Amino acid sequence: MPQFDKPYDVIVAGAGIAGIAAALEASRAGLRTCLVEKTVLTGGLATSGIVNIYLPICDGRGTQVTFGIAEELLHLSYRYGPGDVPTDWREVADGRAPSRFRVTFSPAAFILALDEVLVQAGVDVWLDTLVSTPIMEDDRVTGVEVENKSGRGVLRAKCLIDATGDADVAYLAGAPCTETDNWLSIWALETSLDVAREAVAADSGEPLLSRLTLGGWNNGQNHPGGVRKFRGTSGAEVTEFVLRSRDLVREVYTQTDQDRHDKFCLTLPGMAQFRTTRRLVGQTTMTEGQDGRHVDESVGLVPDWRRAGPVWEVPYGALVPRKVKGLLAAGRCVDSEADAWEVMRVIPPCALTGQIAGIAAALAVHHNTTPDAVEPSLIQAKLKEYGVPFHLAQVGL
Repeated sequence: MPQFDKPYDVIVAGAGIAGIAAALEASRAGLRTCLVEKTVLTGGLATSGIVNIYLPICDGRGTQVTFGIAEELLHLSYRYGPGDVPTDWREVADGRAPSRFRVTFSPAAFILALDEVLVQAGVDVWLDTLVSTPIMEDDRVTGVEVENKSGRGVLRAKCLIDATGDADVAYLAGAPCTETDNWLSIWALETSLDVAREAVAADSGEPLLSRLTLGGWNNGQNHPGGVRKFRGTSGAEVTEFVLRSRDLVREVYTQTDQDRHDKFCLTLPGMAQFRTTRRLVGQTTMTEGQDGRHVDESVGLVPDWRRAGPVWEVPYGALVPRKVKGLLAAGRCVDSEADAWEVMRVIPPCALTGQIAGIAAALAVHHNTTPDAVEPSLIQAKLKEYGVPFHLAQVGL
């Protein structure tokens, strides 16, 4: 017997940026919405994962392309801490902007703002609660079994959103998924007397957000020699990845003569910092070379965070699983492969797809149907109501 059994309209699994955006949208649409998070910190990789760069929502050439909750969360990231949008991101010289519409933020400060906005929106937040097993009725997900200090219980809903980052709910529900490898890497926050002096000289706390980045970049450069790659979809691999990434940090401080009272690691990530693990195989696959193209079913725009210029239209089908109904994906586990996965796995696209999943879930509930039956035109109509562009031509590109 479950220790508890609670009904909702929408359940969002995972309180990273995608899950938060989804929960905000669904709750603001008047739906009974719960957000389930296995840790006690909201924000996912952006906060407990210490990936504290809200990457660009502009194209690097002076044009903003991502709007809505993605922009709202960017500004929330510095509500209670240092960090500001560069004032010159629109100033293009010789075809290139000197900066981009992005922010470096304090992870702890961002958590405080995220908690606040979720409570204000009326989201029922379940922290320290692990989603364990989807509840199925034929090919439809109707709820999840969860575990927390109260024991094992059941949460039921008319629609579920998988924002776990690893497509955990979709995979366990039997939806087709695929996996890829990760380079060993770690980001941590580091401080030193020099950094403190820089902060004092600048009369700003922003220099205190100094990062230590070690291991392989997203393209594999600087990956430690002789170290294998990791999928991150088994308990043993997650443990090994975390411990070996901490070895990289330890080596920094044991191989130098740096005084431990002067320079040291301030905090380590509270979760494994995988870039890509498991993702949905959806109704539509985003793939490399599709930037700059019109997509009829597009529900949003995302820029390439690595270089100025490329902008992608995001198809609704990338959020919708095959074979399983009553479910949507949001965040880095939507259907995008190769170079497109690199573009879609970071904070702004996660926020965008989270909001789209929230809109689609609300439409499905209000029309008494499942997300696979929701017409993209209905989502586009809601975005028009919000003033959020979803085609390149709408932002002059």
